[in-house]
Amino acid sequence: MVTIVTGRDCEVKFGLGLPTVIIGERINPTGRKELAEELKEGKLNIVEEDAKKQEEAGADIIDVNVGAVGVNEEEMLPKAVKKVIEVTSGPICIDSANPSAIKKALEVYPYKILINSVNGEEKSMEKILPLVKESGSAVVCLTMDEKGIPNDSSTRVDIARKVIKRAESLGIPRQDIVVDCLAMAAATDSNSARVTLETLMRVTEEFGASTTMGVSNISFGMPNRSLLNISFLSMAILNGLTAPIVDPLINGLIEAIRAADFLAGRDPYGKNYISMYRKK
Repeated sequence: MVTIVTGRDCEVKFGLGLPTVIIGERINPTGRKELAEELKEGKLNIVEEDAKKQEEAGADIIDVNVGAVGVNEEEMLPKAVKKVIEVTSGPICIDSANPSAIKKALEVYPYKILINSVNGEEKSMEKILPLVKESGSAVVCLTMDEKGIPNDSSTRVDIARKVIKRAESLGIPRQDIVVDCLAMAAATDSNSARVTLETLMRVTEEFGASTTMGVSNISFGMPNRSLLNISFLSMAILNGLTAPIVDPLINGLIEAIRAADFLAGRDPYGKNYISMYRKK
């Protein structure tokens, strides 16, 4: 089962057994005051710069999130998507909780996009899944619902099953559903990483679906976050993670992904791993 999204000059494939695909997370105003201020002013200088830098660093897909206080998301999300199309060649992931903003972004994207996201809430499925079906997009499924984020893998898997069943009933193929197993701060819950890894394994075994997560969430509140992020990322890849949402500019992160792919049998004979060093 292979998930495919497309950009201006290429298509990106990911799924079980395939090399890890990198979704670049930097275009997100959360915790980035300068980016948030630019977006409020209608400017896209940082968006353009981050898009180019991430693609150059090795990102396969660029996540675009403009959600911040004071930002007109319905206006700025399609503008940001158009800007990223202009300066990069790969696919885009539109990241928003606003169905109207998502719809407007879809109108300016002429390729197959990844929508982030839908979840197990009835209102979320009702509003987002028809957009996915109509546009022929792929979609990220968050393993949470109206009760919040479960702290056990069984409930997260149940939510994934519920969303997948609803999506398939609308004619959305399973390969277009990317399950987010949700990394949460280990600083506030020592079992957080274990629950996420268990969810990854179970989603992979039961559904064969592609998987994603915002890896850096695991290290909130801790020192030397890069070390924790890279360590957790390697563990997650070995447990079935196919398309992590990460910052490709973090020193050593790309190398860790290539190494984990090789050791997980997702890079036969280490071709990608060796190629990385030849390029250097």
